Amino acid sequence: MARQDSGIQLKTPEQIEKMRAAGLVVHAALEAMREAVAPGVSTADLDAIAEKVIRDHGAIPSFKGYHGFPASICASNNEQVVHGIPNPEQILVEGDLISLDCGAILNDWHGDSAITVGVGETDPALLRMAEVAEDAMWAGIAAAARGVANGRGRLTDISFNIEKVIRKAGRYGIVDGYGGHGIGTEMHQEPHVLNHGKPGRGPRLVPGMALAIEPMITMGSPRTLELSDGWTVVTRDGSRAAHVEHTMALLEDGVWVTTALDGGRARLGDLVTARQP
Repeated sequence: MARQDSGIQLKTPEQIEKMRAAGLVVHAALEAMREAVAPGVSTADLDAIAEKVIRDHGAIPSFKGYHGFPASICASNNEQVVHGIPNPEQILVEGDLISLDCGAILNDWHGDSAITVGVGETDPALLRMAEVAEDAMWAGIAAAARGVANGRGRLTDISFNIEKVIRKAGRYGIVDGYGGHGIGTEMHQEPHVLNHGKPGRGPRLVPGMALAIEPMITMGSPRTLELSDGWTVVTRDGSRAAHVEHTMALLEDGVWVTTALDGGRARLGDLVTARQP
């Protein structure tokens, strides 16, 4: 496969179809966890559910063993932003807000996606924050699709549109230092995709790019710290956080959100490639 001068891996349409297969495994695992989220369920229970779904589909959890990470998902609850380690003693309670991040490898290709869901009756303001993060993610994906179609798109057009949606929605903190990434034959590839910034900068958006787009926002300060476990990232001020993610791939005739069941059609309309049924 080709690479840009920037080191970005470019995929063929056939390779993107393989990424789609991995993405559907991730989707299935996330939906199984979504249905299981409830007061009294542990984050370790959710990890076991995801791993079973992934392996039942003939795939391998991307996260398990990655730089020593001990689980198949990241389960980040309340003030935890990302990279939370599932724990049998971490029991969900009514009103929690949890981010579930999941990856799978199928036939050497990766899918990566995350959802944020409320546990039982949840403060509408928290659910609204999760909705804003999701809206921002889709705005970034749409910007990429438009950019590849008109031939003028740059990487930071994604970042700019993510930030614009978040800023317009309210006084949320946009977490810095963490963001989206290239994806393909490895889970993390070039480029790093910030969730804020000015448009028109960075590598050109071209067919064959595959990117994981993942806004992370907080109800308070965007400042974070990493816990002593070496993984879990939390807000410094203890405010709640939301994190969502989809893997997308750019083709000549549009975008394909490989981890969305409909390929992104409901949110993106005709921006989605015709290859998607």
